[in-house]
Amino acid sequence: MNEAAKTRRSAQVRERPSSFEGWPVVGWAALLVGAVAMTTLHLAGTEEAGLRAAIRGTASLSAALFLPAFIASPAQLLFLAPWTKWLLRNRRYLGLSFAVSQFTHLGFVLALAATHSASFFARLSRPTLVGGSVGYLFLTLMTATSFDRTTAWLGRRRWRLLHGTGVWLLWSIFAFTYLVAAARGSLTGLFVMPLAGGVALRVAAAVRRRRDTAASRANAVAPSASAGAITSALDTLRRDP
Repeated sequence: MNEAAKTRRSAQVRERPSSFEGWPVVGWAALLVGAVAMTTLHLAGTEEAGLRAAIRGTASLSAALFLPAFIASPAQLLFLAPWTKWLLRNRRYLGLSFAVSQFTHLGFVLALAATHSASFFARLSRPTLVGGSVGYLFLTLMTATSFDRTTAWLGRRRWRLLHGTGVWLLWSIFAFTYLVAAARGSLTGLFVMPLAGGVALRVAAAVRRRRDTAASRANAVAPSASAGAITSALDTLRRDP
């Protein structure tokens, strides 16, 4: 095989879509969500206890899928490793995977409300109803604007406002949910720690970004100051006899 053929073959190998890049990520996540849901219903049954177990399971899976998308950008800035590059490249698809899990979660919530309405509404608090409704409104809008055409239609500034607000709203709902679980002694309350770690990463990345910006500005000003000093010195020499 000559060098040109080797080069073409190497390019084809590099361009071949990976099973863990782009839309396949969403597909694998959907399979995982389906497997978790079906296994839970098989073990716990399809009555109220089983539906509540499926709700808890899909909620935990949603939190696990939310976190990689939440930390993708700050992790890339702080660590610059192959795994952070993968997260950043696939952040959109991780977000859509989270949406798949969260809408599956909503399906089980609605099934529980329809089949066991008395106990469902007896245990439903107003903060949960309001927070969940607002959260799903933002999730629906964010999902609908996670495609190139809808992103272009919405505009970059409005897109950033919607997704920036929505991400922090969803984080707050998860944090509140798992803080309550921790206060009740549930093991799912341990999810508070990775959620807090994600915020710590974002804060560290913001500090790094601000420091780098300040350093860039200082480096841009320094040559101008030096040139001004040199010009001033030359003017002084010309004026002196």
